Amino acid sequence: MTDDQDHFNTLRKIKSNPNSSQRELASELGFSLGKLNYCLKSLRNKGLIKINNFKKNPNKFGYAYILTPKGLSRKTRLTLNFMKRKMQEYDELKSEIEDNK
Repeated sequence: MTDDQDHFNTLRKIKSNPNSSQRELASELGFSLGKLNYCLKSLRNKGLIKINNFKKNPNKFGYAYILTPKGLSRKTRLTLNFMKRKMQEYDELKSEIEDNK
């Protein structure tokens, strides 16, 4: 899987549940914790997400992952690219099936 695909999947998960723990996100994405941590740091460094820690929370593992406007824009672009690829694959398969009739 490419970094773009990993970032796209991570951004989607964060958008749908920003209060997920890293363990939950990693499990849902099929990533190791190390891979998720690397991905989250990369997204943060690119300005696509913010990571907020709830310092007053007795559970020191309370974080929220928030998509920035730049992150939402990137997620949209990645979604469009994904859809274009899938439509192209569909058209190629349809053409191949029609050629084999």
